[in-house]
Amino acid sequence: MAESRSLPAGFGELEVLAVGTVLMVEALSGLSLNSLTILSFCKNLELRTPTHLLVVSLALADSGISLNALISATSSLLRHWPYGSDGCQAHGFQGFATALASICSSAAIAWGRYHHYCTSSRLAWNTAVSLVLFVWLSSAFWAALPLLGWGHYDYEPLGTCCTLDYSRRDRNFTSFLFTMAFFNFVLPLFITLTSYRLMEQKLGKTGHPQVNTTLPARTLMLCWGPYALLYLYAAVMDVTSISPKLQMVPALIAKMAPTINAVNYALGSEMVQRGIWQCLSPQRSERDHAQ
Repeated sequence: MAESRSLPAGFGELEVLAVGTVLMVEALSGLSLNSLTILSFCKNLELRTPTHLLVVSLALADSGISLNALISATSSLLRHWPYGSDGCQAHGFQGFATALASICSSAAIAWGRYHHYCTSSRLAWNTAVSLVLFVWLSSAFWAALPLLGWGHYDYEPLGTCCTLDYSRRDRNFTSFLFTMAFFNFVLPLFITLTSYRLMEQKLGKTGHPQVNTTLPARTLMLCWGPYALLYLYAAVMDVTSISPKLQMVPALIAKMAPTINAVNYALGSEMVQRGIWQCLSPQRSERDHAQ
């Protein structure tokens, strides 16, 4: 199915085109906004702080998700997967690793903000660097396990992108799914919720922090919750009872995360906004510094 140019089972011509178009829009939007975030960090000295390093880590992860979506969009518009079985495994690994890094980076930012607003000491560089390294090494480790036999990557129902194969209801899949989900979804979500809840309690009498304390956790649940529900359903029920079109919905929703995160963590920060504006208008920023 994945190598053929015929339409995937359960999809019409217009539906394949629609999926490819949505993925393309999500990919270009996420790449553009997160590239600006990374560039502003590199060019603006004010943004080179340990706290913003965690935001850059998230932007890198989200750029990886958007790049993965771009490949999926291209394949969807071609109506077939042109990169073979090895390409599917590489695509699955890259997408899974950056997705896990995005989720865990959001939790790291939540913890970093709690440390910044609610403790007497600022976040140190060595702590921030250690967090970033841990997030990426842990994500690469979990994403590599399906390549080593615990779990498996395969084509999604559309046949033009690859992800963790949730169609197998064997012990191998269920043991990997529940272990991975606990450490890479439940635990990061708990850290995010707890960190922002403690921030609200700590700063309730003195005023709210200059961050949105509810959107990050809602974003995690909105963007990755449908995937979690699909995987959970596949672990206990026959996933073929869900139509192929409906199975593609969680993937499309998850690809929104890079854009939402960029708006929340970058465009929602006054300092990052200034950094992005300096990147877009270098001549004006030079005049401002001269004045």
